[in-house]
Amino acid sequence: MPKNLRPVSRALLSVSDKAGLIDFAKALNAQGIELLSTGGTAKAIAAAGIPVRDVSEVTGFPEMMDGRVKTLHPKIHGGLLGIRGNPEHEAAMLAHGIGAIDLLVVNLYPFEDTLTRSKDYDTLIENIDIGGPAMIRGAAKNHGDVAVVVDVEDYSLIIHELENNKGSTTLATRKALAAKAYARTSAYDAAISNWFASELHQATPEWRGFGGKKIEVMRYGENPHQSAAFYKTTEARFGIATARQLQGKQLSYNNINDTDAAFECVAEFNPSTTAAAVIVKHANPCGVAIGSSLLEAYRGALRCDPVSAFGGIVALNRKLDAETAQAIVDIFTEVIIAPEADDEAIALIASKKNLRLLVTGGVPDPRAAGLHLKTVAGGFLAQSRDNAVIDDMTLNIVTKRAPTEKEFADMRFAFRVAKHVKSNAIVYAKNGATVGIGAGQMSRIDSARIAAWKAEDAAKLAHEPESLANGSVVASDAFFPFADGLIAAAKAGATAIIQPGGSLRDDEVIAAADAHGLAMVFTGTRHFRH
Repeated sequence: MPKNLRPVSRALLSVSDKAGLIDFAKALNAQGIELLSTGGTAKAIAAAGIPVRDVSEVTGFPEMMDGRVKTLHPKIHGGLLGIRGNPEHEAAMLAHGIGAIDLLVVNLYPFEDTLTRSKDYDTLIENIDIGGPAMIRGAAKNHGDVAVVVDVEDYSLIIHELENNKGSTTLATRKALAAKAYARTSAYDAAISNWFASELHQATPEWRGFGGKKIEVMRYGENPHQSAAFYKTTEARFGIATARQLQGKQLSYNNINDTDAAFECVAEFNPSTTAAAVIVKHANPCGVAIGSSLLEAYRGALRCDPVSAFGGIVALNRKLDAETAQAIVDIFTEVIIAPEADDEAIALIASKKNLRLLVTGGVPDPRAAGLHLKTVAGGFLAQSRDNAVIDDMTLNIVTKRAPTEKEFADMRFAFRVAKHVKSNAIVYAKNGATVGIGAGQMSRIDSARIAAWKAEDAAKLAHEPESLANGSVVASDAFFPFADGLIAAAKAGATAIIQPGGSLRDDEVIAAADAHGLAMVFTGTRHFRH
């Protein structure tokens, strides 16, 4: 037998997820492999008429302490860790009656799933697996001799190995399974540690772990020479990771990034009070609007920048209907994402074979806490999600003229949008729709000029006699460091400004607003987005 092959004579199965268990156990039994098992797993295998030996028979100890102690025993860990062919190890195993375990099959207590259903502290504690990770790590360390399976999807791989290698596993497979096993226990421990940090209100714990399960491999990353995959974490948040793709070709890395940006932006608008539509291109909104219907909102969003909307992502905060679907497919669109879609809309979109339609099951809560990550050379930055919502802010009128009721409504709308525009961000809005957006510029004055220019272009495309910015309000994601940005907005036709305030030159900016007859409001909250 080649040196890299290891025969499997004895396997230990202890699984929380029983999917595929019986067929797998039958296949192992057919190979003449002795099966060891614990608790509910052993009962399920025995009930199927498959020979199985309870771990308690091997250890000489019953399961105790409500199942907390069952596999934590030298006869189990020695069987997993003992190196075959090592005289000292084999002598110790013989002296202490430790039988080798050649295959370990474990999936862990469902801590992550429990976290999505329960906030009860004691319930979550009892769903922290101890014996499982200990066995997994031991078996993975000894992958030279032992195969370890932590994923139901790998059952068929093991059976294929055994059938094609006369009851043995290959070193290449054992290495790959070991790598996967350590990734699984790492992600599991990360979920637990992050939950503890949340329970203890630790915003910046000394050590921070992250992990996730691969959803799919991308064709490539941001660019064709970059590899990429999409991973799901344990966060219970409606969005791209919870979405079902009803049709269309595979999503790309950039599609996923842009779709997430669009859906997070549309979530700022409560679907129970207003319909909202967001069109995103390259992670920036190019049009946002609210309305009495999705169709009205979509048309308002499209009017802001129909050129950039070509090939964009459309996010909606209500169930997609056929009328809105028809309007969207009239121009080339990459992705539509919505909480739901009705049958007529789904059938209509089906005619566009490359258009992806995603339904998420709900809209994320913009106030919900969460973590945002960014990698840097040699490390990563972790910060709390920007869950500040304008409805919770104290708005301070700082100019001689107070905003009208209509201006206030548009200000609130525009500031919601500015939160989702790359900094420096300037958003012109009127009648519950964006009319010009300036994003990602090195200076705020340039963002203001670009937004005004966009509003002029949109007016020409709509055959309007004047810039769409006339009579609009302006939102800025951060303070105006100088009055020049505000003056540019006034020249473009804006009548009111909403911004965080806090500049050393606030007095100068306020004086400029008064000089131009503008109303201005400070929010006290900045929305930088890099």
